[in-house]
Amino acid sequence: MTDASEEEAQQIEKLYEFGERLNEAKDKYQNVKDYEGIIDASKTSLKAKQLAAQLIPRFFKFFPNLSSRALNAHFDLIEEEDLAVRVQAIRGLPLFCKDTKEYISKIVDILGQLLTADEIVERDAVHKALMSVLRQDVKESLTALFKHAWNIEESSQDDTIRDKVLCFIRDKVFPLKAELLRPQDEMERHITDLIKKSLGDVTGAEFRMFIDFLKSLSIFGEKAPPERLMELIGIIEGQADLDAQFEASA
Repeated sequence: MTDASEEEAQQIEKLYEFGERLNEAKDKYQNVKDYEGIIDASKTSLKAKQLAAQLIPRFFKFFPNLSSRALNAHFDLIEEEDLAVRVQAIRGLPLFCKDTKEYISKIVDILGQLLTADEIVERDAVHKALMSVLRQDVKESLTALFKHAWNIEESSQDDTIRDKVLCFIRDKVFPLKAELLRPQDEMERHITDLIKKSLGDVTGAEFRMFIDFLKSLSIFGEKAPPERLMELIGIIEGQADLDAQFEASA
């Protein structure tokens, strides 16, 4: 056994000890040193990083005083060169906001950026993590996700993220509207407002996608009051005015 592999074996053994002690502890928050040991291990060998990527989110909620350190260490793992470490770190992201809802926007923002991942296994992990967070708190998650469609700087990277986020919303969120948009009236209203805010800078295809989706919502359905239909017509006419202004200034 080489010195390096021996050191790695010791690191892994230590990590298992930290994890076991935390698992068994009744008052986990007292085991600060164990959690600090896990965070520190995220900066060592590849196998230790993979294991730390599982343990950091698992015990995160018990150590609010270490939250910044834990999150920063985990976010570093997401940027690792090694694919297995990155994927493990991505899978752990939904756990950060399971019991600490204040992190939902931050986690969704990061997952939105990760939709541009090249590796299929990595992209798949991002999709699953995003769906998991959406199911935890759909209102907060959708708001954070749609922000990628609004805040566009003049850079191709932002454009790519925006395109991937819109594809994710179209392919993964819209088809599950009956399951995700609950309570129905409140959430249909919320996603309508998010879409209206996104229409300032859309392609023709994106606009049709949004309008087709809005027309599929029950708040704009056959039994909707006349003012709802007028709202939909107003959205379409507003876009036509924007297009006309753009063409006139071109």
